[in-house]
Amino acid sequence: MNLSSPRPIPATGSAPDWERVRADFPLLMREVNGKPLVYFDNANTAQKPVPVIGAVDEFYRRYNANVSRAVHALGTEATDAYEGARTKLARFLNVRANELVLCSGTTFAINLVAYSWALPRLKAGDVILVSRMEHHANIVPWQLVAERTGARIRLAEITADGSLDMDALHAAMTPDVKLLALTHVSNVLGTVNPVREICREARRRGIVTVIDGSQAAPHLELDVAAIGCDFYAVTGHKMCGPTGTGALWARRELLQDMPPFLGGGEMIKEVSFEGTVFNDAPQKFEAGTPNIAGFVGLGVAVDYLDGLGRGHIAAREQELLAHFTEELQRVEGVRIFGTAPHKAAVVSFLVEGAHAHDLATLLDLQGVAVRSGQHCAHPLLQYYGVAATCRASLAFYNTHAEIEAFMAALKKVRALLG
Repeated sequence: MNLSSPRPIPATGSAPDWERVRADFPLLMREVNGKPLVYFDNANTAQKPVPVIGAVDEFYRRYNANVSRAVHALGTEATDAYEGARTKLARFLNVRANELVLCSGTTFAINLVAYSWALPRLKAGDVILVSRMEHHANIVPWQLVAERTGARIRLAEITADGSLDMDALHAAMTPDVKLLALTHVSNVLGTVNPVREICREARRRGIVTVIDGSQAAPHLELDVAAIGCDFYAVTGHKMCGPTGTGALWARRELLQDMPPFLGGGEMIKEVSFEGTVFNDAPQKFEAGTPNIAGFVGLGVAVDYLDGLGRGHIAAREQELLAHFTEELQRVEGVRIFGTAPHKAAVVSFLVEGAHAHDLATLLDLQGVAVRSGQHCAHPLLQYYGVAATCRASLAFYNTHAEIEAFMAALKKVRALLG
């Protein structure tokens, strides 16, 4: 395995034929409640293309075996495919493969940092800085660490349009701040935070940075090395890969100094009742049998996204976002949450007189799938003074025709609600 993992040459040329791309996603062809499905819940989980589904199926049919254990042919094939997925994902992120811990997703990854890096190091009087727009997965672990260490949580606020208040953030980076935890892209507002600038300022002040890349990895031309953070977490199922997959990237020197988060098989070099010698990173953080088939599928998903070209994906989604936002703003009584100038194709909204859950339920009867609720971001919705919102999140395989179908369905729902 080539641990240097050089960055791939970006896709060039004309954009893909998006109708042909859409045909790769079989679930999008189904009907719901007798209507053609309009799937606008991609921030929740992305759909899977045929190559990914086929790769998982082929693993179980042809070379299902455990990894890093057996020397027989199946074990070797499974290990090569699993480690191959690590290498592909490392190239996708522009990091080294020996700095990439494979895990179940961003929630696990952030908890790994919380318990293996923060818990042994933080103490009473230290501050953990988090933003108002964080997902619970980037809030709750730090609260648990604070309770056990005496550290405090400090809040970085946002502006009315859903942007991070940069002046307030810089002012909050006082000498007692030891860690900054920040989302790259908000799962509710779609706001794309200037993480490179923020990490540069944090590094200048000696603050360790943890970036939640769950909503960034599927949609942006991502270069983790250029961001300059200390930790970066991604989730595979939002990247057209299987559920239960993801990764934590960390600077090599940090990984080497961190104790294992879990104990068990294959994260050790030697075990005796007198003590244990742990494996090198990243393997020392990968105890037990992993989701091998899932990571085989994630490796294929990475190939698929790179084949389309991440620049093409980003441009397509911005085009869809502009169309969707323009149409939604024409709806009387609509309120959109998050209007930052730089955002991903995520639109949270409410319609006057309609509860978010009622709106989503009635849209579902028209074949339209959106998410309603608090989106694992209670403090953010408290800021806006609402109990829940509807969220439409688009992906490259969505279409302009689906946006028109959504608007027609929304008009019907508004008529039903009076």
